[in-house]
Amino acid sequence: MTKEEKNKIIDGLVEKLKEFKVVYVTDNSELSVESDNALRRIMHQNDIQMQVVKNTLVKKAVEKANLEWGELTDTLKGTTALLFSTSPKSPAKAIKKYRANSDKPILKGAFVDTSIFLGEESLDELSNLKSKEDLIGEIIGLLQSPASNVISALQSGGGQLAGILKTLSEKEQ
Repeated sequence: MTKEEKNKIIDGLVEKLKEFKVVYVTDNSELSVESDNALRRIMHQNDIQMQVVKNTLVKKAVEKANLEWGELTDTLKGTTALLFSTSPKSPAKAIKKYRANSDKPILKGAFVDTSIFLGEESLDELSNLKSKEDLIGEIIGLLQSPASNVISALQSGGGQLAGILKTLSEKEQ
């Protein structure tokens, strides 16, 4: 591979790293061509882009994109496949689905927004992450809850208040 080809790959990776805030680093070595194609099909069905890349090119792309991968950079050994997604839990669920029949791919780590997850044990945690939209919905629900409680208390209390005023007015007469 020429230096120009390597630079093209690095530039392409930099663009993807900037576009996608979710990147999983996996090891899918020893998969047969048929198994690899089945894995790619599952990833495609879940809107996940999969790319097998040389570790040195990934390291250079991460550096060029000014990302802080920290210890995740240390996982770039052996065969590496990157999974690019917009959903933080979609790749984890796809990996789990595929691994119902296989022991690969192995999760080396993941970069989600600015958080780093390391190792296979992070797979369950990643598959249970809530999306940004889910979290915003929960926050809005929590913020609306006190307001709706006050409104319902005023509405129910309003009837009681009117009853009390009526009783008091009748007593004065």
